[in-house]
Amino acid sequence: MEPLAITWFVLIAVLWIGYLLLEGFDLGVGMRMLFSSRDERERRVMLNTIGPVWDGNEVWLITAGAGTFAAFPEWYASLFSTLYVPLTFALVGLIIRAVAIEWRGKVHTQRWRSLWTACIGLGSLIAAFCVGAMLSLTSLGLPIDGNGDRVGGPFAWLGAPAIIGGLAVVGFALAHSATFLALKADGPVRERSARFAATWAPLCLAPAAIWAVWVQLEHGGSMLSWGLVLLAVVGAVFGFAQARRRKEGLAFIGYAAFGLFGSGAVFAGMFPRLLPSTVDPAFDLTLMNAANSPYTLGVMTIVAAVSLPIILGYQAWSYWIFRQRVTPGMIPDAHIVLPAILRDKDAGATRV
Repeated sequence: MEPLAITWFVLIAVLWIGYLLLEGFDLGVGMRMLFSSRDERERRVMLNTIGPVWDGNEVWLITAGAGTFAAFPEWYASLFSTLYVPLTFALVGLIIRAVAIEWRGKVHTQRWRSLWTACIGLGSLIAAFCVGAMLSLTSLGLPIDGNGDRVGGPFAWLGAPAIIGGLAVVGFALAHSATFLALKADGPVRERSARFAATWAPLCLAPAAIWAVWVQLEHGGSMLSWGLVLLAVVGAVFGFAQARRRKEGLAFIGYAAFGLFGSGAVFAGMFPRLLPSTVDPAFDLTLMNAANSPYTLGVMTIVAAVSLPIILGYQAWSYWIFRQRVTPGMIPDAHIVLPAILRDKDAGATRV
């Protein structure tokens, strides 16, 4: 088996895992704005915890897609053409969420804020569910023929694996974001998030555990993949225990470890398959029949070796700069700047 193909499989797995860990709490914060905030100041506290980093976290998704396209073009072609429906919904959800984050504070009316708050929450929910469905299907199988083409209609992918995968990412995002907000926010947002992490997180993480075990049973997991499943369970138990003790940093580490090792177990369990076929195992896309040429993989490796440390360094720096808690006192009152024609006739100053 080509060593560079294995290297790029691992790198793409790392990119997807990085996306789930970093964008996971972003999406979770967005969803939590629908049900876990009591007033406008709390919603602004929640948004400000992810404000400096949310758009940078999405780079991991773009890089994962680009790496798949360059390293395994047949995997990319079969996966994205077969799943163009959930992919489109995921992109629409991400776009709506991004626009809503940027536009929400532009007009100071209750109707305007409520509209864009709903868009942030629903866009995050749609994106998380569809990304989870796509990742679950690439690990558990899609109806593809010997040419990598879809067998069946545009919704042939919709079934139990897609639903479990979608719920897995949504649930992980909710649990992960609860520990993130408990660590990064203060005041009522912190208290409410800490209670959620210490109460409902195990239920939220259950679909992800089912997905990871399902992959092992489906493909005959190795000692490595089963070991990662065990580490994921240990991480979840540790995170829950620390959440109960209100050790917010350790709880965040524990749930993040569950996401890290659980996702790793999925990729290790499907190796060396890239996209199993539910029509016939002979039609599986694997590292051997879907990788690009060794020359292309070699050039990509050199580029990645130069650029990846720079990207990681910059992102780590941004997290360090914005590491302080966001407190309600940091959030100024909303204000309106009126047009210049509304100048005070006596003082000649603009009224605000």
